[in-house]
Amino acid sequence: MYRISKESYGFELTFGGTISFDEMTQWSQEAFRALVGAPRSFGVLIDMRTLKGDELEPETQKAIVEGIDLFKRSGTLRSCIILDSVQTTASYRRRALGSRTHFYERYINASTEPRWRVKAIEWIEKQKDPYL
Repeated sequence: MYRISKESYGFELTFGGTISFDEMTQWSQEAFRALVGAPRSFGVLIDMRTLKGDELEPETQKAIVEGIDLFKRSGTLRSCIILDSVQTTASYRRRALGSRTHFYERYINASTEPRWRVKAIEWIEKQKDPYL
């Protein structure tokens, strides 16, 4: 399951359950269309709380990363990824530090942060760090 929605701050991308490669191909096409006419810069909230990443085929995982990169190349100023476990969130944070995306990307563990949506949008719109 996936969803792309336009929001006041930019876009919300939702990934959930198990996604097939065919679904990701369709998502990529929808993402490209959604970005047509997008502002020069925008924010992105990526909700991956219910995504079963360990059950995805490698090419599907790669397609998700490539799709998110499309948004980054198209004008993402700041983004926030919402996850559902301490381990997964810590893993994403470590990767971000190694790739320098930590300057504009934040990760929130929704299982321990009930205000995850508020904190994500404050980061995207106001650069208020959810870690502080």
